[in-house]
Amino acid sequence: MLKEIGIGGVLGIIAGLLLLGLNIYPLLFLLILVLLVFKMMDLKGGLKKFNPVKGGNSSKKGLICFQDIGGQKVAKRELQEALDFLKDPGMIKAMGIRPLKGILLVGPPGTGKTLLARAAATYTNSEFIPAAGSEFIEMYAGVGAQRVRQLFMQARALAKNNKKKSAIIFIDEIEILGVKRGSHNSHLEYDQTLNQLLVEMDGLSLDDEVAILVIGATNRHDLLDKALLRPGRFDRIVQVELPDREGRLQILKIHARNKPLAADVDLEKIAIETFGFSGAQLESLTNEAAILAFREKARQLGTKHLKEAIDKVMMGEKLDRKPDKEECLRIAIHETGHAVVSEYIRPSSISTITIVPRGKALGYIRQIPEKDSYLYTKEHLEGQIAVLLGGAISEEVVLGSRSTGATMDFEQAVELARKIITSGLSSIGVVSPRDLPDGALHEYIKEIISSQEEKVRSLIRNYLPAIQNIAYHLLEKERISGNCLRELLGKEKKNAV
Repeated sequence: MLKEIGIGGVLGIIAGLLLLGLNIYPLLFLLILVLLVFKMMDLKGGLKKFNPVKGGNSSKKGLICFQDIGGQKVAKRELQEALDFLKDPGMIKAMGIRPLKGILLVGPPGTGKTLLARAAATYTNSEFIPAAGSEFIEMYAGVGAQRVRQLFMQARALAKNNKKKSAIIFIDEIEILGVKRGSHNSHLEYDQTLNQLLVEMDGLSLDDEVAILVIGATNRHDLLDKALLRPGRFDRIVQVELPDREGRLQILKIHARNKPLAADVDLEKIAIETFGFSGAQLESLTNEAAILAFREKARQLGTKHLKEAIDKVMMGEKLDRKPDKEECLRIAIHETGHAVVSEYIRPSSISTITIVPRGKALGYIRQIPEKDSYLYTKEHLEGQIAVLLGGAISEEVVLGSRSTGATMDFEQAVELARKIITSGLSSIGVVSPRDLPDGALHEYIKEIISSQEEKVRSLIRNYLPAIQNIAYHLLEKERISGNCLRELLGKEKKNAV
């Protein structure tokens, strides 16, 4: 209506000027210039109404509950406690409890932060309004602040339209919106946008017609402005960590519910072999296993499909490139060296050894974690260094030279040696690496690695016949299981020291 009135008024002014015989060309030029500027702003998003969500969370289809999320027992419990004020505001008010205005979910990518926010909306029967931090930032001053205001207005409007008493605003990658003020010296738009979010959160109250809770998600908690993290804004920080063994098993069971599993599948063993996997990676694992079974026209997912899927998620798809026969032999000897050292240090530690190229790796071994470990001893770290050195030293002993294939192994070995020193586990005791003389840290790292090199070299020489036998077997099969490796290794074990 206002648009039509404005257009009519402008046309009326132009007609009046023409009747008076005045030159209207300067006015037309100025009018066209203004229209072009407004059109450009509209294309860039400066004048568009911010609409991050369509329809909210009112549909029953596709709702996510806390029971649908595995591996986050502590996070779910802590989040549910914080949500009770939305479920029972009367009791909260009677107890004199200040309602929480914001909850921050912190954790690595793929751990289920978005799923937890959606489950929170289902748990509290709230309208769910998702947005990303990047959606608020524009080149025009004031646009981000305007979008924050619109977001809260839309949350209230959607809740009222769907006859709900509460709404949850979920802001993913909130570190983009809530970065420390002053970080962008040439762009005050970031600061204005954050200021508006702070103001909106300060204005939230339990007495509002629609109770609003803001849930933010980030994997860069250190970037957030302190004003955003103080009590009264984001009152509770919930850690959403990578799942432990029990959690991984729960997640695998959830994602395997709609998939036909063969009788030989043991999800507990798969959970053991997937240490360090996030929930998203575990979902991808089951999906990739189903794809592999579909390719083979198999009616059920077997253990071989799941183990192949683990390799694919970790390393990537198999590559078409095929090294020549001489390089394949070197790769087989290299990987066998890793495996033999690993089996010597910790028996039954190898799950798979292969020379099939994946990603950037021409071959690799996959170890079975003994347990989910979060603290490591000096002996464990030295053992891992020995395993990393086993490939290059195996090449050296068997073929008489090393290759560039050990570059990544050496980098990881150096980092582990550095960890031994910085953790106070080395012979020099507790030190500050920054206060060591120039070159001293390098010398200590070299000493640790050289010590392990001598041990590994002696071990490889004692197992030389077994390594050659396993390498040629691997060259023929391209991939062997840990059990097959141990069977081949056992035939020569009596010759080892």
